[in-house]
Amino acid sequence: MAGILLVEDDPSVRTGLELALARQGHSVTGYATGEEALDHIRARRPEIVILDVMLPGIDGVEVCRRIRKLDSLPIILLTARGDDLDVVVGLEAGADDYVVKPVEPRVLDARIRAVLRRLESASTDRITFGELVIDRGALKVTHNAREIHLTPTELRLLLELVRHPGQVLNRRYLLRAVWDHTHVADSRLVDACVQRIRAKIEPVPAEPIFIHTVRGFGYRFSPP
Repeated sequence: MAGILLVEDDPSVRTGLELALARQGHSVTGYATGEEALDHIRARRPEIVILDVMLPGIDGVEVCRRIRKLDSLPIILLTARGDDLDVVVGLEAGADDYVVKPVEPRVLDARIRAVLRRLESASTDRITFGELVIDRGALKVTHNAREIHLTPTELRLLLELVRHPGQVLNRRYLLRAVWDHTHVADSRLVDACVQRIRAKIEPVPAEPIFIHTVRGFGYRFSPP
């Protein structure tokens, strides 16, 4: 189904996930360190990365940052229960989703499939908002004729907001539409992703002109 790079330093957890994901039809390559994973990505690009936050040497958050400098491929974090700070920092570093350990393989498989679905094009429309151009067919975004590199999740969220210009979309709706999540506590996924998109498409991210926050409700795409 998918070529997965799994980065997990616990050999028993890594082997268990490799076997479970292989039974779901995935091709899995496992490593124990971030350094090995980065070397693998440079040599042979996977379709998705499953990345433990707590790694020896370079930790998972730093690995995530380094991957984002190389590529926009999807990243799912594996986090210990209750490590909210790790989750937030990891999402801000560019992760697309997270799963709390101990990991239920069926849950992880569902998250993998959901993330990969975001790679699919929904239509062939080319949408223009001033200097911001979104080509849904080519999955390409440009601003002032400069290509903006978005991850699949960032692109999916931006497209969802663009589909409803001028409307306020609450976090619960966006979680369902973009991440296939229903747990409202995961709303930080939305907030972190919006911050990353703003950093890429807004002339001044602290004073957004495209994606506006409506406090207590959610976000509204209101191009100038």
